[in-house]
Amino acid sequence: MNKNNYIVIMAGGVGSRFWPMSTEEKPKQFLDVLGIGKTLLQQTVARFKTVAPAENILIVTSSKYKELVIAQCPELLGSNILLEPCMRNTAPCIAYAAYKIKGLNPDANIVVAPSDHLITNEAEFIRIIENGLDFTANNETLLTLGIQPHRPETGYGYIQASPEDLLPPSGGTQGGVVTERGVCKVAAFKEKPNLETAKKYLASGDFFWNSGIFLWSLKSIIKAFENDLSEVAALFAKGESVYNTNQEQAFIDEMFPTCMNISIDYGVMEKADNIYVQPADFGWSDLGTWGSLWEKRERCEQGNTVVGEQVHVFESSNCIVNMPKGKKVVIQGLDDYIVVEDNEVLMICKKEEEQRIKEFRAAVLS
Repeated sequence: MNKNNYIVIMAGGVGSRFWPMSTEEKPKQFLDVLGIGKTLLQQTVARFKTVAPAENILIVTSSKYKELVIAQCPELLGSNILLEPCMRNTAPCIAYAAYKIKGLNPDANIVVAPSDHLITNEAEFIRIIENGLDFTANNETLLTLGIQPHRPETGYGYIQASPEDLLPPSGGTQGGVVTERGVCKVAAFKEKPNLETAKKYLASGDFFWNSGIFLWSLKSIIKAFENDLSEVAALFAKGESVYNTNQEQAFIDEMFPTCMNISIDYGVMEKADNIYVQPADFGWSDLGTWGSLWEKRERCEQGNTVVGEQVHVFESSNCIVNMPKGKKVVIQGLDDYIVVEDNEVLMICKKEEEQRIKEFRAAVLS
């Protein structure tokens, strides 16, 4: 295990599309949405323990989730739980972690990953991550993982690879950058498409789902911030003397709210000229919706997936059911429905209408 490898896990989201199970007080990354006895955050931390030592794993989250992180990840250093006083999107989150790591190890090689994604082929995931870290350790590049698309998905952003940079089986050199097979330059980032456009992306063979997983050396990402988000870089550079001291949190509490609200995609990845993508296929899902969770859970012959010890389903198909422990439930005659009870709310919703969950949530909480 390379002591220069660092993991930054982003765990500050509110997971509103998984309501009513996910709430602002306890969002989906802190929940066992798969019903396997581990939360999504715990699964993410465990996944990376073969890549970096536990003392090199950092979690960036909201200050209000501090106790949740401590309770679920007691093996991590308390000083490696980075607390944001407010939400400012992914670029400030990543910049904070990068400048903190700079004070620990200037030779760091970093993976940045969300806390709430599902990976079903963990061995392949680790292989891809280790290959990517080797690539970023030896090249001044910013690498992102692109997921091989299996369907014309309209819910994900896409990464377009440069076909001319795809390498032969033996690997080679492209533009002075030593690359392995499959790693290629990024031609463009694309927003979530409509169905017709998604079908074209799928047919072309050079578009991949944007996983939101990034790899880079500390030197490369600091340089990228200085070049493309100099205001953000300057703000966090002011704290170089206090990171990893007992003055760090006070500095962050004062300065973080003044930082611009911008994603790493818009702020850096769409501007820099050294962006590469590693195509991958390791059973990935961002678990952004109940429908995506239904696709990944084990299902019966009728297509139903059920969490709940006393749930009885009759003449129903392709439903996802999530009930509290001990709740006695009978479901009959439903097809393609979401049935979830949690936090004193029962929601019964057509899967095809799940984009309205934020609307339902607002109506209940108003």
